[in-house]
Amino acid sequence: MKTIQFRQAIAEAMTEEMRRDESIYLMGEEVAEYNGAYKASKGMLDEFGPDRVLDTPISELGFAGIGVGSAMNGNRPIIEFMTFNFALVGIDQIINNAAKIRQMSGGQFNCPIVFRGPTGSAGQLGATHSQSFESWFANCPGLKVVIPSNPNDAKGLLKMAIRDDDPVIFMESEQMYGDKGEVPEGEYTIPLGVAEIKREGNDVTIVSFGKIIKEAYKAADELEKEGISCEIIDLRTVKPMDREAILKSVKKTNRLIVLEEAWPFGNVATEITYLVQSEAFDYLDAPVIKINTADTPAPYSPVLLEEWIPNYKDVIKAVKKVLYK
Repeated sequence: MKTIQFRQAIAEAMTEEMRRDESIYLMGEEVAEYNGAYKASKGMLDEFGPDRVLDTPISELGFAGIGVGSAMNGNRPIIEFMTFNFALVGIDQIINNAAKIRQMSGGQFNCPIVFRGPTGSAGQLGATHSQSFESWFANCPGLKVVIPSNPNDAKGLLKMAIRDDDPVIFMESEQMYGDKGEVPEGEYTIPLGVAEIKREGNDVTIVSFGKIIKEAYKAADELEKEGISCEIIDLRTVKPMDREAILKSVKKTNRLIVLEEAWPFGNVATEITYLVQSEAFDYLDAPVIKINTADTPAPYSPVLLEEWIPNYKDVIKAVKKVLYK
């Protein structure tokens, strides 16, 4: 095993896959000459040249469309958005072309493309740069949605996403790029659609994904001091969702909390809540609790931002509530 940063895990995944398959290329704003806005493509231009690591203008709709067209014609592009907030400019290409072309062509075309970049809040970036859109993309048939929370998962999942024959939305975080973690020295992949129990427990199940799961770990550490045992499930892939992993855990602990960095209406937590009430209702000893951001645009003020985004104290409060403590 070796210890690397999250950004290095992303770079290694892309580099290894591009060495393996010449049809893979990377395109986006500042991915080449600048080595990536967050240095997640450092050294790739030097190795692969400007034909396979391409800087673009600030034109998400344009380069998303170029990527979709090239994927339909035999390439396997990786399209980097500097932030998924900017993906809204190109969302027509993602939703109406990438996600639908296999069905609309009667299977004559597929679209092996990865759209990747950071999502969610990254501090004082304001309302238009702090949004989480995983539930938007997951709502669209034809798209897979992946959100890793650590370097090991990031590398293994991204390699699998690049090999997938259908479009994958791969969401990262600006606040995780510097995170360090162990990854295997050799070749490995992690299948899409498979969650992982990051921490086993008996009293309550906490389901989360992405960087916000760190707050669940902090809460579990504090609750352990009080004799409360939390089981933490990292979804890793929002769609397809590992329904069985969630249900199995809830049937063991009889309580569920879903922690998500997104607005409270119509999100991933809502889907999980419906799943559990429809297929494991009789196992529940308390109502399911969702923990989300406030139902407002993200504030700029650091004081307000701290109140807006969930933290470990919110998780502790929710755990005690479902345990009636």
